[in-house]
Amino acid sequence: MSMLREKSILVTGAAGFIGSHLAEVLLNQGNEVVGVDNFITGSRENIDHLQSVYPKFTFLERDISQPLDVDEELDYIFHFACPASPADFERLRFNILTTGCFGTFYLLQLAQSKEATFVFASSSEVYGDPEQHPQREKYRGNVNTTGPRAVYDESKRYGETMLTVFHDEFGLDTRMVRIFNTYGERMRLHDGRAIPAFITQALLDEDLTVFGDGSQTRSIQYISDLIGGVLLLAESDVIEPVNIGNPQEITMKLLAEEIIILSKSKSKIVYRPLPKDDPKRRQPDISTAKQLLDWEPRVMPEEGLLRTIDWFRRKLKR
Repeated sequence: MSMLREKSILVTGAAGFIGSHLAEVLLNQGNEVVGVDNFITGSRENIDHLQSVYPKFTFLERDISQPLDVDEELDYIFHFACPASPADFERLRFNILTTGCFGTFYLLQLAQSKEATFVFASSSEVYGDPEQHPQREKYRGNVNTTGPRAVYDESKRYGETMLTVFHDEFGLDTRMVRIFNTYGERMRLHDGRAIPAFITQALLDEDLTVFGDGSQTRSIQYISDLIGGVLLLAESDVIEPVNIGNPQEITMKLLAEEIIILSKSKSKIVYRPLPKDDPKRRQPDISTAKQLLDWEPRVMPEEGLLRTIDWFRRKLKR
């Protein structure tokens, strides 16, 4: 259980799926939160309740690829801004690169000036299409640096390098969380990732699109498990990257079938060619998180998927 209390915290990507949940939990724990977003993929709806309910929440509409001026003293910076869906990798390639490169650099400088702890949202994408299963933090990955996913993969790898340099050269207090597939309320309807795509199609009784033969796997975790792991890492003294994910694998075919059942849909599954460099397997080794953070996922997939389906159903009825 996180004990982060009465701190001044900056959250980038605060109007996004993960960022808005993180900001809400931090506010519920009594912290002052400055949220930053430019709404390229974030939604004002995700922060409407934060602005109306929480007097300790301040919002700045900014592009973090430019230097950010913040008057408040800061104890923590959570850098969670970056378009993260494969559907964004071509459409927003320059935004992803500038956020991961310039944005991370300027925010690290800000953290240095404020003497704040810097928490970086890295990704399982640093492992590319892995040849090691499950993936341990010491695995160096199998990344195509010129492929369609490279803008995101390399921005996260470069971000980890920048954190390491700032820590080694300037003594900056840094944390790196490698986030595996996460789902839950507030994901975009047309996000492009498997779970929101499957749920939207199922609720509309449309065919569910599975790429390849559906045998590729993902390890899915519910949003509350991720946030819990992130906060435990933030409060720890662990500076090396830490995998936060659910090690329970599921094939895309089985996931699609499960969502059809849970949503009581009449949909069928159709198959399309597998995109280039799409990982065949993703499975985190969470030994580090268990040993150093006493963390492991708690929400079972059926429970989390039912909550997410209910949220998407309400969203589609508006």
